[in-house]
Amino acid sequence: MRALLVSLRPRQWVKNLVLFAGILFTLDRPHPPGDWLRAGAAFGLFCLLSGAVYLFNDVADREQDRQHPDKRRRPIAAGKLAPAVALAVGTGLALGGAGAAFLLGLSFGAAALAYLLLTFAYTFWLKHAVILDVLALATGFVLRAVAGAIAVGVEISPWLLVCTTLGALFLGLGKRRAELTTLQEEAGKHRSSLEEYTPELLDQMITVVAASTLMAYALYTFTSQTATGHRTLMATIPFVIYGIFRYLFLVHTRNVGGSPTSELLEDRPLLLCIALWGIACAAIILWG
Repeated sequence: MRALLVSLRPRQWVKNLVLFAGILFTLDRPHPPGDWLRAGAAFGLFCLLSGAVYLFNDVADREQDRQHPDKRRRPIAAGKLAPAVALAVGTGLALGGAGAAFLLGLSFGAAALAYLLLTFAYTFWLKHAVILDVLALATGFVLRAVAGAIAVGVEISPWLLVCTTLGALFLGLGKRRAELTTLQEEAGKHRSSLEEYTPELLDQMITVVAASTLMAYALYTFTSQTATGHRTLMATIPFVIYGIFRYLFLVHTRNVGGSPTSELLEDRPLLLCIALWGIACAAIILWG
């Protein structure tokens, strides 16, 4: 049972907090308790879908994972969880989660199904295609944000899509750079797309995306509909600057970033920065 729970990767479910972005940036509007219940249900369903995909991913990649210094400890790669059991549980979670998603509405169900199909495409194909791999990762975050907005019935802001896309690309490129640096000449054996990347190329891409992320967020705090009524939202820009710089520091000086979620949960300065950013945004939108 413990091996199965570990394979579901509950630590990675923190990514699904993106579903609350829509409700966070509309806190100045009335949200009855039902909206919060729907947001919580949406988060739970995406955790089920994420867990299902992780099981399929670990079964598909078990041979490559055994060559990785960290991933070889995963239960399926280490032989602690039978692939047949993982596939059975993963199938149940995928079908159950996708079916239940339509109980929150046709549009939400469609977004959840699109996310599930995308992540399966990533698992079996897209993660081996250079550039498409990080674009697929970013699209997964966008679908989470869209689904969260749909769940509580708020307008899907173009700024939400732009900032989510760029932020996810930034994390995804950092992840690829860390994998390339860690595995070095063995990188291609773990994932074929890593043979196409070079540290110099990734550094250039990271620089472009980091600058674009910061600019997009800054423009959002000045020009979006939310910012129109909350001019002090621009005060949250320093948190975004620090978060970007801190992550770059971790990637370049400590060779981390292969699992952005782990860095988020284990690096206290970065975790504190994100927490303060969330609190500041909520306070400004509610009372600013």
